[in-house]
Amino acid sequence: MGKLENKVAVITGGSGAIGATTAGLFLQEGARVVIVDINEEALKKAVAELNSPNVSYIAADVTRAEDVQKYVQHTVSTFGKIDIFFNNAGIEGVVKPITEYPEEVFDKVISVNVKGVWLGMKYVIPEMNDGGSIINTSSVAGLMGFTSMSAYVTSKHAVIGLTRTVAHEVAPRGIRVNSVHPAPVDNRMMRSLEEGFAPGQGEEVKKGFEASIPMKKYATNEDIARGVLFLASDDSRFITGMKLVIDGGMTMA
Repeated sequence: MGKLENKVAVITGGSGAIGATTAGLFLQEGARVVIVDINEEALKKAVAELNSPNVSYIAADVTRAEDVQKYVQHTVSTFGKIDIFFNNAGIEGVVKPITEYPEEVFDKVISVNVKGVWLGMKYVIPEMNDGGSIINTSSVAGLMGFTSMSAYVTSKHAVIGLTRTVAHEVAPRGIRVNSVHPAPVDNRMMRSLEEGFAPGQGEEVKKGFEASIPMKKYATNEDIARGVLFLASDDSRFITGMKLVIDGGMTMA
């Protein structure tokens, strides 16, 4: 029997690398899964690759309350309930010092990475079963500072505040709320950031990041998905308001 047998999970950012990998792992562990993203074509591709009768998708903008309500209702109408919410949608913004950072990009990063997380919990919680689990995606950038990433770093720090606040609010219902904090992960987002730090020299930037990680390598998407699975499953049934750091030792100093 899988760790998530008879559970229903919602995953935002579900067509992205971490979201889709986590969806696959959840399906293997017996869950029924709804993946949510803004790009319907990417969602269709992810569903085709997942190749399971227990996955559904819905295109939605996590920054719009009506879209969030739409994905919540889609999940309930499709699978009957919500037990797990992987509140994962996020964007990186651009790499620029604060004096050059475009205000409109700052606003968009905060809208997706903070408001999107807030709206997700606001509308999922009333439909979530008691004893459920919410996992909010933060980052090592929620635990430390990185030059030229003011919007992203700010947003990921904010996720911790949301996580701790809501964990208090829903604890009487047995709902757990935790955050997950990946180090650099070997996927599209890091390619974007590497190029942002040094255009045309992404491989050198990657080597620099790897050198700052005691285990000397980036995380894989599966490394993060397995941490999320732990927080989603009953293995973490007495853990709430906490930070699960999956960083190869990057922040331990």
